[in-house]
Amino acid sequence: MFNEKEVVSRILKGDFRAFELLVKQYEKLVFFVVNRLVYHLQDKEDICQEVFIKVHQSLAKFQFQSKLSTWIARIAYLTAVDHVKKSKAERQADYPDNIDHYHFTDESPEVELVKKDTAAYVNLLIEQMPLQYRTVLTLYHLNEFTCPEIEQITGIPEGTVKSHLFRARRLLKEKIEHDLKH
Repeated sequence: MFNEKEVVSRILKGDFRAFELLVKQYEKLVFFVVNRLVYHLQDKEDICQEVFIKVHQSLAKFQFQSKLSTWIARIAYLTAVDHVKKSKAERQADYPDNIDHYHFTDESPEVELVKKDTAAYVNLLIEQMPLQYRTVLTLYHLNEFTCPEIEQITGIPEGTVKSHLFRARRLLKEKIEHDLKH
C-alpha cells in the first residue's frame, strides 16, 4: 500500500527511489488531468514532466491538509491551464450566452460512429466543450474526485463546479439526442 507520509518523508531526505514511487503512483492522474486540457501529445508529455518537477520542488511545502493526489492534481491543472493560456492556437473563444443550445458539429452521429466507437465519439464531444466544462467532467467522472476536491484543485467554488457538471452533462445529452435524431 502507498503510504503518502512515508514516501514524502523519504523524498525530503533525498531518496530518489521514493520519488520514482510517487511518480509511478500519480503519473496516470497527472496525464488524465493534462490530457483533457491540452491537445498536442508533445505538449502533454512536456507538461507532465513539468508537473513532477514542480511537485519535487514544492514537496517540502506540502502540509497534508489535503490528499497528496488532490495537491498533485491541482499542480497538474494549474500547469496545464497556464500552458493553454500561453498557447494562442489553443486559446478558447468566447462562448455565446446560449451555450446550453450550442451544437458542436453538423456531422451526423452515424458518420462519427463509423469513424470511431461510442466512447471515442463522447470523448470528441467532451474535447469540443468549453474548458471549464471539460475540466470538471474529467476530474469528476474520469478521475473520480469529489466536488470539494475539484474546488481545491481548480479554485472554482463548489457550487460553480456542480453547476458546470450539470450544464456539461445536459449539453452532452442534448448533443447526443440531437445527433441521433438527425
